[in-house]
Amino acid sequence: MNISIRPGTLADLPQVYALIQELAVFEKAPQEVTNTLAELQEDGFGANPVYEFLVAEADDTVVGLCLYYMAYSTWKGRMLYLEDLVITETYRRYGIGKKLFRAFAKRALDLQVKRLKWQVLEWNEPAIKFYRSLNANLDAEWVNCNMTAEQIAAYVAVNG
Repeated sequence: MNISIRPGTLADLPQVYALIQELAVFEKAPQEVTNTLAELQEDGFGANPVYEFLVAEADDTVVGLCLYYMAYSTWKGRMLYLEDLVITETYRRYGIGKKLFRAFAKRALDLQVKRLKWQVLEWNEPAIKFYRSLNANLDAEWVNCNMTAEQIAAYVAVNG
């Protein structure tokens, strides 16, 4: 199987968006995808890009995605946050995830970041096994927190 890994382009976004939707179905939350193709275009290729991505390509088709962005640790400094590493179902188990992660790690070295960080669902055993094979630290100590746009607005309305 001939797989190439390369930086993502604007032209890749429709296929990338399809992978994002496929991931949401896999994670049993398709209704949670509210991002749009137009927002992906603006946020990745507009005046102030906030993310980068790599793609795995087979026969001119995007079959894998590694989307990440710069974050900051007050203790460590600059880090890359891996938002999504996804391979379309028919191409899983061929080492594509490992190739994408390797390219992501090389990008981290190029950017001289101090840390890579990401999350994995506790029930996603194949992903957990993959991350363990990379010798990654899986930390069960931290609790993930987030607020939706509606929660943010309600909080600000009540708390000024």
